[in-house]
Amino acid sequence: MAKVKNNKTQDEPIEKQLWKVADKLRKNIDAAEYKHIVLGLMFLKYISDTFEELHDKLVAGKGSYSGADPEDKDEYKAENVFFVPGIARWNHLRSNAKMPTIGKIVDSAMDIIEKENPSLNGVLPKVYARGNLDPTNLGGLIDEISKIALGDAKARSADILGHVFEYFLGEFALAEGKKGGQFYTPRSVVELLVEMLEPHKGRVFDPCCGSGGMFVQSEKFVSSHQGRVNDLSIYGQESNQTTWRLAKMNLAIRNIDSSQVKWNNEGSFLNDGHKDLKADYLIANPPFNDSDWSGELLRNDGRWKFGTPPPGNANYAWIQHFLYHLSPKGMAGFVLAKGSLTSKTSGEGDIRKSLIEARLVDCIVNLPAKLFLNTQIPASLWFLSRNKANGGYRNRTDEILFIDARNMGHLINRRTKEFSPDDIKHIAQTYHNWRKSESNYEDVKGFCNSTSIEKVRELDYVLTPGRYVGLPDEEDDFDFNERFTALKKEFEEQLKEEEKLNALIKENLKKVKVNAASVNSG
Repeated sequence: MAKVKNNKTQDEPIEKQLWKVADKLRKNIDAAEYKHIVLGLMFLKYISDTFEELHDKLVAGKGSYSGADPEDKDEYKAENVFFVPGIARWNHLRSNAKMPTIGKIVDSAMDIIEKENPSLNGVLPKVYARGNLDPTNLGGLIDEISKIALGDAKARSADILGHVFEYFLGEFALAEGKKGGQFYTPRSVVELLVEMLEPHKGRVFDPCCGSGGMFVQSEKFVSSHQGRVNDLSIYGQESNQTTWRLAKMNLAIRNIDSSQVKWNNEGSFLNDGHKDLKADYLIANPPFNDSDWSGELLRNDGRWKFGTPPPGNANYAWIQHFLYHLSPKGMAGFVLAKGSLTSKTSGEGDIRKSLIEARLVDCIVNLPAKLFLNTQIPASLWFLSRNKANGGYRNRTDEILFIDARNMGHLINRRTKEFSPDDIKHIAQTYHNWRKSESNYEDVKGFCNSTSIEKVRELDYVLTPGRYVGLPDEEDDFDFNERFTALKKEFEEQLKEEEKLNALIKENLKKVKVNAASVNSG
């Protein structure tokens, strides 16, 4: 990753440097709004850089570009490059960054790019001339983003921009907290899902795709395993238009075809945008325990092959929606609230029983707390397979793999955990070893267990991994005093943080009162 020089400290990745500056320039703008300001500019920089790279080749007119017109839109369309008119090119914006009208100039650039490129229609943000965005700060942001390609060939700048865009999505999600989690699934969770499913080739579907992280990670997986990205076809749906715009930009910056990523405000249940799709891989993080999914309107829907889901909770509606869209050899990996593993409310237990007896449940992973930004509800990963008898692996029809990963992951701040690359590798490799005909898979007490369907029946179709993997051997040597001391230290550190926060709030309140008094006296 490109780095920029910081005289005060050691060299730092450019994405972190940019984040610090961008966050500083935010001033009084909420992170949820500022996200679109920053990411929109990054997207504009990306399409301008890729345009300029091809434009230079056309101007040079060498080889296959001999006699080409650098201003002919068809030349760019032929190479899957967005056409950027002169007044929308990054150099024009940078040269006008100090103008008081820079907000209007950027909005006009976004507008004309949409008109010249129909696939971007309704995607780009036009929020730069708003009164709460100071032109000086906007100009400063343009100057900082201009540094992305410094010291790098333009051919590499798109890769750098893609990385920075992804990093910023995560940082904005952290800054927004609960609200941010609605558009962003933590990267380590996405990486784990993709590493376990291994989507090498075929149709990848996410019917609640957020900002498109599942697709980006699938593309990265194929590239890292020397596959061809063009062997994947992406299908998606998102009900939040603002989030759908982020997904379209996120995919475009990776040069991933997003033509089949659709938006409608009714959502996947009421208005399935891919009714006839049968996917090879389905990867998703649907809303947990959604009670507002219009279940009463869909009591007799054809997707409910294993039982009608309750109108007050969409968990088992999502599961059956996913299965409906799987090909005969398809596999699904998705996040679901942990309660779905045991619930018997309103027939959910009967649906789960039917899924298990139909030999569709392949693997269940229990996740640690604090992984998700938008909820503290405990979560799990489900993996379903339409063809457990083979599907390129051994016959595991009468088995389910249970993995308990609750003790894995590490804190990145007081409220949020993530998996390390080693955690992801360990969990995914355990699943792969279990599926293979010849492997070194072994049950590990307290972590993983290959369980027979008969055993699951005995436990009344409960799918909580802890019921099957047992306690690790070292639990017998549990040191209560050591654990108590560690928890006490963590609690004391949290109290110190809260005291600092309260002191800061009091100090700001004093300033407000002083300012108010001076205004009144004037």
